[in-house]
Amino acid sequence: MAAMMSSIGREGEHYHQLTGDSLLSLSSKNRKCYSRRDSSRLNDRNAVATGDESPLLRRCPSRQQSFRRDVEHAAAETFLLTSLSFTLLRYLGVGYRWISKLLALGFYAFLLMPGFLQVGYYYFFSSQVRRSIVYGDQPRNRLDLYLPKNDDGPKPVVAFVTGGAWIIGYKAWGSLLGQRLAERDVIVACIDYRNFPQGTISDMVQDVSEGISFVCNNIADYGGDPNRVYLVGQSAGAHIAACALLEQSMKESREEEGISWSVSQIKAYFGISGGYNILNLVNHFHQRGLYRSIFLSIMEGEESLKKFSPEVMVQDPSTTNAVALLPPIVLIHGSVDYSIPSDASKTFTYALRTAGVQADLILYDGKTHTDLFIQDPLRGGRDELVEDILGYIHAGDVEALAKDAMASTGRRLVPELILSLASKISPF
Repeated sequence: MAAMMSSIGREGEHYHQLTGDSLLSLSSKNRKCYSRRDSSRLNDRNAVATGDESPLLRRCPSRQQSFRRDVEHAAAETFLLTSLSFTLLRYLGVGYRWISKLLALGFYAFLLMPGFLQVGYYYFFSSQVRRSIVYGDQPRNRLDLYLPKNDDGPKPVVAFVTGGAWIIGYKAWGSLLGQRLAERDVIVACIDYRNFPQGTISDMVQDVSEGISFVCNNIADYGGDPNRVYLVGQSAGAHIAACALLEQSMKESREEEGISWSVSQIKAYFGISGGYNILNLVNHFHQRGLYRSIFLSIMEGEESLKKFSPEVMVQDPSTTNAVALLPPIVLIHGSVDYSIPSDASKTFTYALRTAGVQADLILYDGKTHTDLFIQDPLRGGRDELVEDILGYIHAGDVEALAKDAMASTGRRLVPELILSLASKISPF
């Protein structure tokens, strides 16, 4: 993952750089939990009107009251992810490339487990995290909120769409980013969505669009500023978020009815390590184990590749009016990203600028697909990705920028030797 300035020319000089029937099977206890959360919003509004205690404080159960529910929720989430993984395995069959990637992923996760366990503890037991808030009617239409500790006024908001190769995406993958930004007074909403084979790309785009709508229309209830909403996507999530943003702008340009959120509500879009011209990536993904037949099924056939390629769509003369509605866009990529080459962000930046969209490109020299989002946050210290995103969000806010300059850096969660080894065997 502020008022955008004109292109700051950081490229070239700023080189820092699966799924089944899901949550429909939630226990009745969890459903009651969601109902309590939904009804609490009405109480919060009354509290604000009567000058009662802070709504955020009223929503914070004590550790004793919530411990059992948190443990049950953690078990349910683990069961969900395990069942979805086996569903995908049955669908994929046998192929040496993806099996080798799966084994590498398992070893990669094992090496980084000390850090993941600490992040997981924060995710399940921190009073600053509101998990699985319902935003729609479809399976996995849930989002997590990461809230700052202080309640001194409306906060800027990041609506985050995590990656996962359109297959293993999950809202909890945004925990590291959510925690880091919440510590810097930014509310983060991590939006979950249907993955393949539970849904295809149009389902994913629809889910994310509904999640963005919920954030835009309800975030004030959680202390967020609806006038300062930023959209951030990572990897496959960057592609899905870009598709949702462009689709919404096209609906608005056609003046369609029933629009529940507006592109004008998004202050800026940040795409991290994303791919935006799917036509050019089919063969690349096939060579890396995401086989052509599976990927085309995700994308609803070869005939739909253009429709779900934002880089291609912004160059189509028929979308000129829609493209004019897009917010400022910042594309971020590692220079040695082998999962999605950095050229994907470079060419999309060029296409956007040619179409008249304000677009910046940030390349991080020597960074891989997972460095920016996983290894660097686990390493501790200054997180360049977070600092760059905050630089845009807090642009023009002297007080916020001063706080950023004095903010403490994150603590190391994994030893450097382990991080180096994990980087070498990462399947991404």
